[in-house]
Amino acid sequence: MASFFIKVSSTHGKWVYGILAVLTLIAAWQIRLIQIDTDPENMLPEEHPQRVIHNEVKQTFSMYDAIVVGVVATQSHDNAGRGNAGRENGVIYSPELLKNIHALTEYILQLDGVVTQDVMALSTVDNIRQGSDGTLNFSWLMPTAPKDTVQALEVKHAVERLPMLYNTLVSETGKAAAIYVPIVDKNQSYAIGQAIRQFIAKLPETQSVNGDWHITGLPIAEDQFGKEMFVQMGIAAPAAGLMIFLLLFVFFRNIPLIVAPMVVAMATVIITMGSLIGMGFTVHIMSSMIAIFLMPIAVVDAVHILSEFSDRYKPGESAASVIQTVVGHLYKPMLFTSLTSSAGFFSLMLTPIPPVQIFGAYIGMGILLAFIVTLTFIPAYISRMSPKALVKLQQAMHTSHSQNRTLLQKMTEALRVISLRYKGGLLVAFALVCGVSVWGISQIQINDNPVRWFKADHEIRVADTALNKEFAGTYNAYIVLKNSANAIDAKALLNQFPLPDELAAWSKGALSELAVAHSDNKLTVLAMAIDDALFEGYSDAAIAVLEGLAEKVDAARVQGNVFQQPEYLAVVSQLQAFLTEHPLVGKSQSLADIVKVVNRELLSGDPLDYRLPHSQQAVAQHILQYQSSHRPQDLWHFVTPDYQQTLIWLQLTSGDNQDMTQVINAVNGYFEGNPLPEGITHQWAGKAYLNVVWQDNMVAGMLDSLLSAFLIVFVMMVLLFRSFVFGILAMLPLTITITFIYGAIGLVGKDYDMPIAVLSALTLGLSVDFAIHFLARAREIYRQTGDVNFTLNAMFDEPASAISRNALVIALGFTPLLLAPLVPYITVGVFLASIMAISALVTLLVLPAAMFLLKPWVFPKE
Repeated sequence: MASFFIKVSSTHGKWVYGILAVLTLIAAWQIRLIQIDTDPENMLPEEHPQRVIHNEVKQTFSMYDAIVVGVVATQSHDNAGRGNAGRENGVIYSPELLKNIHALTEYILQLDGVVTQDVMALSTVDNIRQGSDGTLNFSWLMPTAPKDTVQALEVKHAVERLPMLYNTLVSETGKAAAIYVPIVDKNQSYAIGQAIRQFIAKLPETQSVNGDWHITGLPIAEDQFGKEMFVQMGIAAPAAGLMIFLLLFVFFRNIPLIVAPMVVAMATVIITMGSLIGMGFTVHIMSSMIAIFLMPIAVVDAVHILSEFSDRYKPGESAASVIQTVVGHLYKPMLFTSLTSSAGFFSLMLTPIPPVQIFGAYIGMGILLAFIVTLTFIPAYISRMSPKALVKLQQAMHTSHSQNRTLLQKMTEALRVISLRYKGGLLVAFALVCGVSVWGISQIQINDNPVRWFKADHEIRVADTALNKEFAGTYNAYIVLKNSANAIDAKALLNQFPLPDELAAWSKGALSELAVAHSDNKLTVLAMAIDDALFEGYSDAAIAVLEGLAEKVDAARVQGNVFQQPEYLAVVSQLQAFLTEHPLVGKSQSLADIVKVVNRELLSGDPLDYRLPHSQQAVAQHILQYQSSHRPQDLWHFVTPDYQQTLIWLQLTSGDNQDMTQVINAVNGYFEGNPLPEGITHQWAGKAYLNVVWQDNMVAGMLDSLLSAFLIVFVMMVLLFRSFVFGILAMLPLTITITFIYGAIGLVGKDYDMPIAVLSALTLGLSVDFAIHFLARAREIYRQTGDVNFTLNAMFDEPASAISRNALVIALGFTPLLLAPLVPYITVGVFLASIMAISALVTLLVLPAAMFLLKPWVFPKE
């Protein structure tokens, strides 16, 4: 196979150039179709049960993703010298700030993509008070901006009497106010957020109280990450490429020569990304990193070829002949490093997470593409270099005064001394390191939060911290209680009720309506059909029968309206009381809260009457009263029209899936001690909960893929070297590197998140790369010399130099990622550098020591 690649590159160089250029241009043209997707919900397949439940809950209860706009009042000029005096009324209730909040709310209501009827702000919600005639009085809480402090204080007193608004629209401290902006499409959140920011910038300055405005919420965090990720894609990869180019120049001092690996890397990246986009896949946070992951892998083989070529080539020799010899030596190690690296990434296709599957598939294909391009383009390119350029290469590489050469020699010489002089000590030291690392791995905390994808000083993170400090929480999770007991069948009720012949046609029509009605509304549909029939001019006898049927249906509806019954609402209320005590739950809201507020205002307005009524009829009347408000649709956010399901809205101050897991476990523990009534079940929904689900799927999937890839690579190593011992030796650097990297993560307390999870595949591929080259060259040198000591010493000449160059080029080449504003890119930069440095050191320190101690099996005498 090596001869095939050499023949193609040597005899059809122009065809190689042409085909590569055409493929690159076609792929580059596809990139214009790019679509960004940063929604963590898509980390789960569309048919995943929890995702299906989440979407059903959103649809059933008309819940929308929401942006949270908040303002936090700062130092009051009027009260600056009086400590807390004058602040007891709450500084957010400044007429000037309330005027700005009112103006901003009016602007938000005009924006396209906003669910206007569900916007929650001081000017869009009701003040519920007792009316003079024993009914409720619903009036807008803040219909206009207060003109003075007296009117502002009226708003304050109204908010504090309404538990559903207190600490949601205004903080308990009285220092902050919020506007909840539900949006039709979460992909519009960035545009809506930008429009809101621009309007805020035009608001008039306040004199008495300053206000710091913030915008947060998972939808805008995810969408803004997508916009910034797109920019970062265009900066990070070229910056890393430039750094690699500069480092290659430091090592080889020959621009024409180092152009070759850069062409290989850029062509591989463009063709791979263009293929992904052209096939219709969206670019998720995972696939946005394909370019960054492929760059080092695509360069590694080329650097090995350049290193050996520069060491072997002598002036006057045929470049084509030398490059053929070099490729012949390196073909098998490069083939197996490519296969093992691609196997590591292909194993990610075993995970149950679609973006990770796509990421693994395309990087795996990209690695194989890079191998083919390297073995065709590099020989074709080098064999056509001018003699003048090759002479300059020799002058740069073999001059004794070359500083970079001296540094590299000093480094490899130091490694030679340490590895061959302290063999036993090294193995003991690394065994101890592995032992500590294993303990560190046990300390790893699995945690992720899309808001944490931004740096701490990013406006999204700042807003998240500020608003969650003031309010009950900007993260949402939902507990849905559902009556799973067999409900009364409307169709059976109609069929069993004796009807006169006069009503036969009506009965047939009613049955047809029931057949197409939603299962949750069949009794309501039947009741409406009866009401219509009562005005159809039937005989008195038929009317009497219909009225009797209506009574039966009403009784069935009352019996079926589970969450209209006080005892069931009490279950909800008791669960809320328990959740209130949990430190991670800022607040919860439910139908029970609505009923309690109405009950209080209908009876006395006294806090003692903030309780559930004792009868189902009273609950039904309270709900009917509430539906006279300006926002009757709010009721259906908490209960279904048939009262078979009810929703409890949890506001959380943290979106970390670790914290959400604690809340889930607490609720499960509560239900163990306080079982739900027979027939009532519960389920979770909400973005905070989905984060937990896909994290669990990711960790389990990554573990399975890593173990399977590890076994596959081990088998490949045994087959490559046709030796069980060499197979174990090849896996040694990989095992130590993975153990050390992930042990360090646990020891330093770094969360195990999505970028770190997929880096395991990169660790596997790059760590085994160095080991394969080291072992293959050692075996070759030993076959030529038969001398163990000479072989091990010779490994610290050109082979060690090539490995060191590769490690330094990649480790330093991706330092530009450390300047990225997005944390996943910084994480990848740090861990790429760590993986390369550690795997190279382990290869050059541990392998020689292990090979010497196992020399009867590693270096058998002929």
